[in-house]
Amino acid sequence: MSPTIKILAFAGSARQASFNKTLVQIAAQGAREAGAEATFIDLADYPLPIFNQDLESAQGAPAEAQQLKKLFLEHDGLLIASPEYNSSLTALLKNTIDWVSRAAEGEAALAAYKGKVAGIMAASPGGLGGLRGLVHLRAILGNIGVTVVPSQMAVSRAFEAFDERGQLKESRQQQAILAIGRSVAEMARKLAAS
Repeated sequence: MSPTIKILAFAGSARQASFNKTLVQIAAQGAREAGAEATFIDLADYPLPIFNQDLESAQGAPAEAQQLKKLFLEHDGLLIASPEYNSSLTALLKNTIDWVSRAAEGEAALAAYKGKVAGIMAASPGGLGGLRGLVHLRAILGNIGVTVVPSQMAVSRAFEAFDERGQLKESRQQQAILAIGRSVAEMARKLAAS
C-alpha cells in the first residue's frame, strides 16, 4: 500500500478576499482528486517579522516560523499561488520562504524544502495574470532543492475570473489548475516510492 501523500497549499497574500487564496484551493482540490491529503493554510495566521539574522540569533525563530516549518516538514509537496507585486513575488511569500529555510541546530540545510515537489500559479487583475512573479518563484524554489512541476497557470483579470462557488469560469483554466494539483500529488507519490 502506498503512503498517503500530503500537500500543503497556501497563497502569498494576507488579503482576506485574495484571488490567490481562492485559486490555490482549486489546485488543492486537484491534489485530493489524485488521492493526496491537501491542507490549506492562510499565511495571515502566521505573522512574522522581516527576516533578520540578528533577531534570530538573539531570540531564536519566532513561534509562527517554527509552526510553519513543522508544517512544511510534514508535507511532501507544496501548492503555491503567488500574487505579483511590482513584477515579482510578494514580500510576505519571500519572507515566509526565508524563515522556513533556516536550519535548526543539528538539522540539514534546507530540510523543509529538499526533496519536495511544488506547483505554482498566480491570479492578478493585470493582463499577464502574475506570470512575471512566477518566473522568480520558480527560480527561488529550484535553488533551494524543490522540484517544481513544469506546468503553471497565470490567471489574468482575476476580478472577473471566478464564479460564486470559487471556481474558475473558464473551463480551460479550471482544468489547468486542477491538473497542477494532480501533478504535484502524482510526482510526490513517485518520489516517495523511489
